[in-house]
Amino acid sequence: GEKAKQQLLRDAGAGLPIGGREMPWLRGRPAQLAAGTAAKRRGFLDYERQPLAYRDPEERLQDWGEVQETLQTAANGQAEGIHTLLHTQSARCMDCGTPFCHQQGSGCPLGNKIPEWNALVHQGRWQEALFRLLETNNFPEFTGRVCPAPCEGSCVLGIIEDPVSIKSIECTIIDKGFEEGWMAPRPPARRTGRRVAVVGSGPA
Repeated sequence: GEKAKQQLLRDAGAGLPIGGREMPWLRGRPAQLAAGTAAKRRGFLDYERQPLAYRDPEERLQDWGEVQETLQTAANGQAEGIHTLLHTQSARCMDCGTPFCHQQGSGCPLGNKIPEWNALVHQGRWQEALFRLLETNNFPEFTGRVCPAPCEGSCVLGIIEDPVSIKSIECTIIDKGFEEGWMAPRPPARRTGRRVAVVGSGPA
């Protein structure tokens, strides 16, 4: 275990490829800790990836709810479990010097400020995380669900292990915004009286 770890670190320092190698010292890491106890500094080393779970198919047959567990579909008392899960999962974000996840050429096509709202979610500052998300994304309630998440594919942590659960965090930020009443109509101060027609508007 320790010998293999040191060899991997030497190879990484020498610029040798290390992707796909087994790292047994990472086994048994927790994916969820009690609220407020997940440390950010070593989160990417200490915690395992765990996105929002899929609901049981037999349960999903009874409603039109989400496929994945969300704040809306969670049973009584389980919504707090989602908060604590994402507190730990957001701690896995490494605050990269060059975060490819939010660069439009390699990660998020919208340029979402992913490391910033990951940090705010970890601190429990959900409303600020929502405002940061809305700076670059007008419809996270749609994109958070239909987007194939190229941000996760370009996550720097994903070079050597599972990437950060960005998609789950984004969906929960906007869900909490609606749940808390933070999403309110914001009509323009002055209207032009003009109209537009949108062809191929997709979710709109």
